[in-house]
Amino acid sequence: MNVKQRTIKVPVAVSGTGLHTGERVTMTFNPAPENHGFKFRRTDLEGSPVIDADVDNVTDTSRGTTITQNGASVSTIEHVLAALVGLEVDNVLIDMDGPETPIMDGSSMPFVQALLDAGTVEQEADREYYHIPYNIHYTEPDRKVEMVAMPLDDDYRFTCMVDYNSPVLGTQHATISSINEFKKEVASSRTFCFLHELEMLLKHNLIKGGDINNAIVVVDKHVDKEELAHLATLFNRKDIDVAPQGILNNIELRHQNEPARHKLLDMIGDLALVGVPLRGHIMAARPGHAANVAFAKKIKALIKKERSRKHVKVYNPNAKPVYDTVQIMNILPHRPPMLLVDKILELTKTHVVGLKAVTMNEPFFEGHFPGAPVMPGVLQIEAMAQTGGILVLNTVPDPENWLTLFLKIENARFKDKVLPGDTLIFRCDLIAPIRRGIAQMKGIGMVGEKVVVEAELMAQIVKYK
Repeated sequence: MNVKQRTIKVPVAVSGTGLHTGERVTMTFNPAPENHGFKFRRTDLEGSPVIDADVDNVTDTSRGTTITQNGASVSTIEHVLAALVGLEVDNVLIDMDGPETPIMDGSSMPFVQALLDAGTVEQEADREYYHIPYNIHYTEPDRKVEMVAMPLDDDYRFTCMVDYNSPVLGTQHATISSINEFKKEVASSRTFCFLHELEMLLKHNLIKGGDINNAIVVVDKHVDKEELAHLATLFNRKDIDVAPQGILNNIELRHQNEPARHKLLDMIGDLALVGVPLRGHIMAARPGHAANVAFAKKIKALIKKERSRKHVKVYNPNAKPVYDTVQIMNILPHRPPMLLVDKILELTKTHVVGLKAVTMNEPFFEGHFPGAPVMPGVLQIEAMAQTGGILVLNTVPDPENWLTLFLKIENARFKDKVLPGDTLIFRCDLIAPIRRGIAQMKGIGMVGEKVVVEAELMAQIVKYK
């Protein structure tokens, strides 16, 4: 049975202070369309730049996870993303009027409660899980970090162990057998730090938003009354002491193994940056943000590789086309020698397949390595874009009156030569729904079963008649 994607019913806002910046911020969760995923929008910056919650956008993991895109950054995102994954929400646009998410009580629970208040609604598109196909390992021997993702067909399960050689913490374990246990077992677990780390952060003015009530402080060294009095002054408290559990008595533990549960929470949030919901069992020893992100990159790379293979199939170049050359010229304004698509073999609302027969009498071979002719890479991209243009123009009733213009080309890679005699077949798939005439596509070009070129394209159709 297919599971439908979900977004929230209505916008909902939370306000608080960023732990490290100390800046007051209001964060608003907004409903988002199918296949949108998680995105942050900096409403305080000119143009309100959008930042995709994608592991490729991670720029810092030293004090929480920071992502950067389009000249803007947002930091300490892991607690927010964990709440979304834990409630199995797929599509949300998160507006922020500052650079860092609010720390709230140091857990995900305030965000979980806000999302529950907003309610969720099913969307028409199916949720597409990535099922971990085999054991995927990640290690950092110097830090004794070990992580593994194992196959599990019907759920998302986590097991986490932390061990800091601390007589106070000891070795702690936390586990959930299903992601639907997140709200009850994990969401309320707060961040923690050691007293010596707290002192270092205070010394370097790095926790401007901390009020000592949003973190568990583990006392890992002898502390005298003078130092406790100093901490009480810094955090505007009458007094601070060491509780019997070996933590500062600013708060009481919500779970005996709350630090391990919070590390599990962080792991869920950081792995959300893979970009697709996962099915599998994640086990980790001594995880941290840097390791989580590196592990997420490894999983995402595998997903991209497998998806690329799925699109590689042998198309019959002699099959009856959806559009022949004459019909293509009725849609596209291009004409020889700049018409670089001969046939359209498949066309749906989300993908298109086009064909270019590369012959020795192409005009570009006269000047491009005439002694060893190779189809120029830029013309391969142009042919791919024309194929994608058919997909975009298929959304308007009068395509002959529109032009398709490039807005962006990213991640272009040329993997092999295209030579005279080759039949070059392009497939372009929409990355997101077409909105306001703007399409984002992932394109690949194949000769037989071999991918020779790939790129991500953004184009817009504009009326010219």
